[in-house]
Amino acid sequence: MSKKSAIGAILGAKCPQCRTGRLFPVSPFSFKKISAINSTCPHCQANLNPEPDFYYGAMYISYAFSVALVITALTAINILIEEPELWMYLSTVLVGNLLLFPAMLRYSKVLYLYGLGKLKYRGD
Repeated sequence: MSKKSAIGAILGAKCPQCRTGRLFPVSPFSFKKISAINSTCPHCQANLNPEPDFYYGAMYISYAFSVALVITALTAINILIEEPELWMYLSTVLVGNLLLFPAMLRYSKVLYLYGLGKLKYRGD
C-alpha cells in the first residue's frame, strides 16, 4: 500500500495511526454532538482518548485560531474600508467566529491529537 499523506489525514480528520478511520462520529455540519470524538478508531481500534480530559489542551489551539481570525478580519476591514466604524469590526468578528466555530473546534482537537497524542502512523 502507498503511504497516506499526513496533511490529507489531518484535513480529513482521520486517525493518526491508520489515517483511514474517522475521528468524529458525526459530520462537521451536525450540531448535535459538535465536540464528540470517537473513543477508538473505527478502522484500527487505536485509543483516541489517551487520558481523561486530554482534549482540554486543544482550547489553546482553538484560541489561536480565534485570534488569527480576529487579526485577519480587522486587517481586511482596515484595507477594504476607508473609515470603518466600530460596529463593522464587531459584527465581522462575531459572524466569522459563529460560522467558523465548528471547524475551529474540530481542527483544534485534530491538531492536538496529532501533536501530543503519541500515536504514530502504521502503514498497514
